[in-house]
Amino acid sequence: MVVVAGTYVAHAAEAAKGTPAGGDKKKAVLFILTNAATMGSTGKPTGAYLSEITHPYYEFKRAGLEIVFASPKGGVVPLTGIEDARDAESLQFLKDAQLMEALKTTRPLADVKAADYAAIFFPGGHGTMFDLPDSQVVADFTGKFYDAGGVVSAVCHGPAGLVNVKLANGKYLVEGKHVSCFTDSEERAVKLDKAMPFLLESKLEERGAIIAKADNFKMHVVVSERLVTGQNPASAKDVAKEVLLLLKKK
Repeated sequence: MVVVAGTYVAHAAEAAKGTPAGGDKKKAVLFILTNAATMGSTGKPTGAYLSEITHPYYEFKRAGLEIVFASPKGGVVPLTGIEDARDAESLQFLKDAQLMEALKTTRPLADVKAADYAAIFFPGGHGTMFDLPDSQVVADFTGKFYDAGGVVSAVCHGPAGLVNVKLANGKYLVEGKHVSCFTDSEERAVKLDKAMPFLLESKLEERGAIIAKADNFKMHVVVSERLVTGQNPASAKDVAKEVLLLLKKK
């Protein structure tokens, strides 16, 4: 275990087991986003959290990677956090008509060819808690992608997309791995714990994950084999940086 620039990173003896997708033909990152616009029966609006898309997007873009947006159903990805958008990257994204249109016309995940991508990334937003865990397409795609040597990453509530992912050996992807996510304490702090179908930290622990966390709302990223996860919106950019470091090793 080492601490790098305020980021808690757990590197196994082999930081990247297997061979992640890479090489000249695979210079793309697939963002898998939520289609959920409401928090279940509460009717509260939700979706994907803007800065958890924008910060990694531009980090990958600067590295020369193509970014493609997908979702379980395809089509519209509702956004939250627009009212919090004060940083330059989020404001730039919001002004880009082509990018905003891309979030209205995401590709159905079932139509995506996994071999075209170097890594997949799950942005957060409370919406992820209401569709990603129950999506068999998400579970199958992610499990096979990791088994094939790909880099899997997620931030904040994005690891909701990992809770039911199993590998070919029958084990949960997160089992025995260090994982960071929006913590139960953070969920209670924002007073949305009762609106969630489950608490993400607790669910990941049930699946065998070793939870790595910092104080509420502090940046925190953990790398475990080829799985990169971050705790909250403040961690989104650093998740992308760690993904890029893994890809450069190949």
